[in-house]
Amino acid sequence: MGRSVMVTGGNRGIGLAVARALAADGDRVAITHRDTEPPEGLFAVRAEMTDPKSIDTAFEKVEAEHGPVEVLVVNAGITRDGLFLRMDERDFTDVIDVNLHGAFRAVRRAVRGMVRARWGRIVLMSSMTYAYGAPGQVNYGASKAGMLGMTRSLAWELGPRNITVNVVAPGLIDTDMSRGITDSRREHLLAITPLGHAGEVADVAAAVRYLTGDSGRYVTGAVLPVSGGLGLGG
Repeated sequence: MGRSVMVTGGNRGIGLAVARALAADGDRVAITHRDTEPPEGLFAVRAEMTDPKSIDTAFEKVEAEHGPVEVLVVNAGITRDGLFLRMDERDFTDVIDVNLHGAFRAVRRAVRGMVRARWGRIVLMSSMTYAYGAPGQVNYGASKAGMLGMTRSLAWELGPRNITVNVVAPGLIDTDMSRGITDSRREHLLAITPLGHAGEVADVAAAVRYLTGDSGRYVTGAVLPVSGGLGLGG
């Protein structure tokens, strides 16, 4: 039957690639979405990452369809880019609320069943922005860096219950979002990427498969860069 998996923000890009990869492995995969229509072939539920009740309802629907969530991949996130001196406070708090606080809400809900089962796998999708920074992304960088501290503390708390918690940190990955950056920004990122090219969503999905699979059973509290070397040493 496979495992019950939830991928937040699994309706496109990296999240969709992760969801499809785990479904291909035989897992029962559910995704959350918000504004866009969900893709075909996956069980989809609407969830607002800033609303605990919405998240709780999404989990209830997934649990009724697939059973308690055993693997959680937190991928949902937003950007509100802007230079710091011009950044509105709302732009900062909205990004933190969705990206970091939303991760907290989803993990808190998921671990109920994992603790009872004494087994679980959690992956938070960060970004190499946490390591190298980026102009105009003070809010985004802060939200993604915060995931590291959250993950390492959770690894200590949940490890005794056989629940692993890890971070995947993509670099420049070929997605709709990355195609929207300026040519100069893209050239800069490629210049500081030792492999010299963008990655693919399948590369990130492979990292998640490793961390949530049997091969990654002894890995917890780790940051796995999928970046072609971008942020090397960060």
